Amino acid sequence: MDPIIETGGLTREFRVRSGVRRHTVLAVDDLSVRVEPGEAVGYIGANGAGKSTTIKMLTGIMVPTRGSVTTCGLRPVQDRRRLARQVGVVFGQRSQLWWDLPVRESFRILAAIHSLPSTAARERTDELVERLEMADFLATPVRQLSLGQRMRAEVAAALLHSPRLVILDEPTIGLDVLSKQRLREFLVAERRAHGTTLLLTTHDMGDVERLCDRILVIDRGRLAYDGDLPGLSRTAGAQRVLVVDLAEPTADLVAIAGTTHLGSEGHGLRQRLSFDAESTTVPRLLASVAERAEVLDLTVEEPDIEDVVRRIYAARR
Repeated sequence: MDPIIETGGLTREFRVRSGVRRHTVLAVDDLSVRVEPGEAVGYIGANGAGKSTTIKMLTGIMVPTRGSVTTCGLRPVQDRRRLARQVGVVFGQRSQLWWDLPVRESFRILAAIHSLPSTAARERTDELVERLEMADFLATPVRQLSLGQRMRAEVAAALLHSPRLVILDEPTIGLDVLSKQRLREFLVAERRAHGTTLLLTTHDMGDVERLCDRILVIDRGRLAYDGDLPGLSRTAGAQRVLVVDLAEPTADLVAIAGTTHLGSEGHGLRQRLSFDAESTTVPRLLASVAERAEVLDLTVEEPDIEDVVRRIYAARR
């Protein structure tokens, strides 16, 4: 099966003026990636790393300086109108809805733009309204919606024509916890039901952890990592943390093989030990701790993804 996204040496340069001088900035530098149908890929990096420029080249908004790119088997610039029927895009800080019209009317206009048959448009709209819980504000002008309501409507608008690829650029920015959770659950269900391919750019690591099974990290326009979340942690040397609650105050649990003691609370009733999951296991550590104190409870904290990304950046500088 052909890939949904395939780039080879994709590069975009900008000429920037600084005073009277001009210099070249590489926004995207020799990017080669392949995304298969049905994948959910997190495309993450610092501000200015090249994420938005990549999206613009994938969707035909921007012409590459050099290299090749196909999206849904099409050339984004030359086949831009055909590609629009295969791709849905959500920009967290931009709207594709008509500001003064009720949400329902925006959906009708978009269905007409995509030349959807009336029956198919009605069925798809009803499905999205139900699954995104939008019935209560379909008749409300977009400008009167809350941020959470508007983002649900934006996602529905992007998915109305059942695209093969959905690109989400900061879709949960500014949303409260409940709105984020509702949107994440919907996107998981949409992928499961329709096999939609997802490309997500975000600074919210909760989105990445809950929605993506593959991570691409871009740093100064170059691909710094391509793999899964556990592999990202291993690449950066990040460690898991074992938190143990003990039956009675206990001296610091130092000198336990394969661990580093991070700290104690309550005179040693709760202690934190970091460890490398590649070299030891939680049961082995727990057995060592139990030789020195009675354990009442334990939790294992996974590496913070933002910290992992910072480590990758630091290692490349």
